[in-house]
Amino acid sequence: MTHNFHPTTLREYDIRGIIGETLGEDDAYAIGRGFGTLIARAGGKSVAVGYDGRVSSPVLEAALVKGLNDSGIHAVRVGMGPTPMLYYAEATEQVDGGIQITGSHNPANYNGFKMVFQGRPFFGADILGLGKMAAEGDWVSGNAGSNQIDIMDRYVARLLEGFDGQALRIGWDAGNGAAGPVVDKLVKLLPGEHFTLYTDVDGNFPNHHPDPTEEKNLQDLKALVAEKNLHFGVAFDGDGDRIGAIDGEGRVIWGDQLLAIYAEPVLREVPGATIIADVKASQALYDRVAELGGQPLMWKTGHSLIKSKMKETGSPLAGEMSGHVFFKHEYYGFDDALYAAIRLIRAASTLGKSVTQLRGEMPAMVNTPEMRFQVDESRKFAAVDEVLARLKASGAEVNDTDGARVNTADGWWLLRASNTQDVLVARAEAKDEAGLERLMAQIDEQLGLSGIKRGPQAGH
Repeated sequence: MTHNFHPTTLREYDIRGIIGETLGEDDAYAIGRGFGTLIARAGGKSVAVGYDGRVSSPVLEAALVKGLNDSGIHAVRVGMGPTPMLYYAEATEQVDGGIQITGSHNPANYNGFKMVFQGRPFFGADILGLGKMAAEGDWVSGNAGSNQIDIMDRYVARLLEGFDGQALRIGWDAGNGAAGPVVDKLVKLLPGEHFTLYTDVDGNFPNHHPDPTEEKNLQDLKALVAEKNLHFGVAFDGDGDRIGAIDGEGRVIWGDQLLAIYAEPVLREVPGATIIADVKASQALYDRVAELGGQPLMWKTGHSLIKSKMKETGSPLAGEMSGHVFFKHEYYGFDDALYAAIRLIRAASTLGKSVTQLRGEMPAMVNTPEMRFQVDESRKFAAVDEVLARLKASGAEVNDTDGARVNTADGWWLLRASNTQDVLVARAEAKDEAGLERLMAQIDEQLGLSGIKRGPQAGH
């Protein structure tokens, strides 16, 4: 038996595709066989499996479990829930790996797989390896079964372990994603007053798209916070591993700004610790971490890459602009937006300031949203290399951790190739509008020298 995956589905951090077009039951089965084979060869016996609220998820889950079983690997099925609940099962149950079936924040007709192998992220070459194994039919055969466990209440209890926060008034928007049922349980146990939106799971996402990093998706939450005069509001993506937040005045608290808030209580308890953020994060965050006595570390974008770097450096806290927040401090080190929401309540309580005040004290920066433009797949990495070569030759202050990040007197700009799409990503941040225009002119100049025009925005 062999299987060929659609070439677009095996991606850097996960497997993802369009149901009925590039991804289906045969693929789920092959993923189970390949992953199961690797677990078996590493001496493992069982894998935890979970799935999100998408319409296609249960069918894929059944095929995945059969693939694992046919490789002799037992499946511990945790049922429907957010991705971090599956990560929690993988960390606390006697299993050798975990797979979550999820399309994350993609449109409703997408789905995919996020994997953990013996406690470490499974990505990049690992994922390409599954494709090679399937094409060659390089699978072990065996016979195993599965059992269903109900882990949600234990997961909710773990989210609240050590809770020392005040009774606040908070809005929660689950966006009809998989985090909804957990939010419903959580707010019953938290002190204070809580107002929820769209906690019923609906894979068609009838109210708004579950991507809290796009401000347009936060409109309903802003209206709720304003109407009820709440302290702040939080929102989750489709599978609950990315958080969005707004303060009491309806201002968005972006991923790097959340990290600046979390860093303070963490650094009080772990003085001098390394705090990691991705290359898209504000200079204001790196300066703030240093000011608090921490070691700021700029790393590559991508949840798997950040998790690996945390292990390597022993970092207690990391985050990305995209809303992935990773707490190793008092937690497991995986990205969990529900836990991040709880830690926001705790941070405000510990620091003795409201979230609105914490957001208001941040330096005012003018920045662009993440700009994405289509470029030929064969050119995307080459173009960035050309830009880097020119900048280095000109003596510019440049960081090449992940693309080109250039510091100037006005601020900084970034140009990097997306790992998941044929796009270049740019971002700039300055102290004022005039400075921002000068930075944008530098980006346009470098793109122009590589024969690329900053055209219309490419979607996610």
